Amino acid sequence: MNRREFLRGTTLGGTAALLGIAPEAAAAEPPPETTTLRIPQIHDVCSGTPLIAAEDLLKGEGFTDVRYVKRDSGSDTYAPVSSGECDFGIGAAPALLQRLDAGDALVVLTGTHVGCFELFGGERIRSMADFKGRRVAVTQLGSGRHVFAAVMAAHVGLDAKKDIEWVTTPAAESMRLFAEGKIDGFMAYPPEPQELRARKIGHVVVNAGTDRPWSQYFCCMTFGNREFVRRRPVATKRALRAILKAASLCAVEPDRATKVRAARGYADAGGYARQALTELPYTKWREYDPADSVRFHALRLHEAGFIKSSPQKILAEATEFRFAKELRKELKG
Repeated sequence: MNRREFLRGTTLGGTAALLGIAPEAAAAEPPPETTTLRIPQIHDVCSGTPLIAAEDLLKGEGFTDVRYVKRDSGSDTYAPVSSGECDFGIGAAPALLQRLDAGDALVVLTGTHVGCFELFGGERIRSMADFKGRRVAVTQLGSGRHVFAAVMAAHVGLDAKKDIEWVTTPAAESMRLFAEGKIDGFMAYPPEPQELRARKIGHVVVNAGTDRPWSQYFCCMTFGNREFVRRRPVATKRALRAILKAASLCAVEPDRATKVRAARGYADAGGYARQALTELPYTKWREYDPADSVRFHALRLHEAGFIKSSPQKILAEATEFRFAKELRKELKG
């Protein structure tokens, strides 16, 4: 499948009906204020695939020059969007809120999906409280993995800064250490949970996709550069429409989304990426209120001492949900 076939398939006929796409809504709008759009290159399955699959949909929205900006290894997606090097991104809600609290020039636009993070434990771990005094692996401190796991710990009364020893190693190395029993826990991120289950390594202690309260809120959210959103509202809505269509594509046609990833050079080793796409509830963007997710995560972070801003302040100063509200009506599922 080449990109032209993908665009034809997602804007006409069968897939369009599945996604609830109404092309006339975009046609009735003025053209975007810019035809250039810059997106950080994200290899991650859950957050990266909607952005990868959105490329031709973005072109269909009038962005003739869609650029995927390479990032340094280990760098996050927030900094390039905040600096203006990129225009939009998708990232873990707790880490995103930390960046907003620190003053980054970002604005939250909507939720993208639920349930990507799964905290695995070894033989000695039966509940979240059992991680007290144990070693848990995350890729780096301040990452989405670390902040999400820390908030989960705080939710059961642990002091995430004192009660857990955080081991910072690349994901592949963390999985090896976990499999060898050298660490007690590993915060997994697709397609790692799928691989760990297939290899029968450890067991899931907390699944953000099925366990309350985490499953009731977005784990990852779409955000934009604050100045871009303020100055280019038409472009913002058109870009968000393409991203949400691509998220729906991940849900209703995971095989097609996987092929698009492969066409852009992202291998699906072992089929775990495709499996992750089938398991993640991408359609929740139609159902959940992103304001509820910001309020929930901000409150958890505030209580755990990770941010100083109140949920009310973040909602008032760093969110813009009107585009998502309009698109939920237009893209009826």
